Amino acid sequence: MAICGAESRANVAVNLWGPLMKISFVVPAYNEEILLRKSLPAILAEIERVGCAAEIIVVNNASTDATKDVAESFPGVRVVDEPRKGLVQARWSGFIASKAPLVANIDADTIIPPGWLSQVLAQFAAEPGLVGLSGPYTYYGVPQRVNWVVGAYYRAAFLAYLINRHVLRVGSMLQGGNFVVSREAMRKIGSNAANFSFYGEDTDLACRLSKVGGVKFSFKLPAQSSGRRLVGEGVFTIGVRYTMNFFWTTFLKRPFTETWEDIREEPHPAAGPSAD
Repeated sequence: MAICGAESRANVAVNLWGPLMKISFVVPAYNEEILLRKSLPAILAEIERVGCAAEIIVVNNASTDATKDVAESFPGVRVVDEPRKGLVQARWSGFIASKAPLVANIDADTIIPPGWLSQVLAQFAAEPGLVGLSGPYTYYGVPQRVNWVVGAYYRAAFLAYLINRHVLRVGSMLQGGNFVVSREAMRKIGSNAANFSFYGEDTDLACRLSKVGGVKFSFKLPAQSSGRRLVGEGVFTIGVRYTMNFFWTTFLKRPFTETWEDIREEPHPAAGPSAD
């Protein structure tokens, strides 16, 4: 995908920071009035730092709290209402409303760090055939040892990703809530809302995107996310559940887990998740 027209790669690298480059941030939000106050400033700060033309769309996904009011309080943030409850449905509504050639899908509890946007633009410029890019999470609100376990899990998942992508050629890997896709590629593959609503949706998207271009998982694109689900359900339980959904989705084309719990209570930094 040519990001800034038909210029040479050298010229593209120079023009990435100019007005021709534009990226849409889509932030699905269900009852996220608290954490939007963390995620949106981080996105706005990155856009200002890099200086590229961009838009931010918050998808109010049937919220019953002040999510919409909080989102609209940030200058330049546009809110789209999606009454159908579901992460996939919310992301697709945001995609339809967006306009840029690149679409960043950032969850409402995700905080992108300084340099995140620069890394995205650089990687898409360096690899014209790239249609999907993602990176790992570290979690806030949990003890450091939890992130050590999560880091080990990511490295094991990365090995599976390499085998699936380069050996078996059956798909790839995206971290839901921290990934960027090509608009053109998304137009080609369409929504996966008919079969997925929460678990497995990112793996399904990675598999389908890999049929039209490169889908890359990079440790150079980390982001922070709330540890509330790890605390609420347990590190081991979450690890097993995501692993099963990854393989079920990759090989059986359906989620292993079809229901999910909405966890909105923030973890206390001193309280670690259970080890069940």
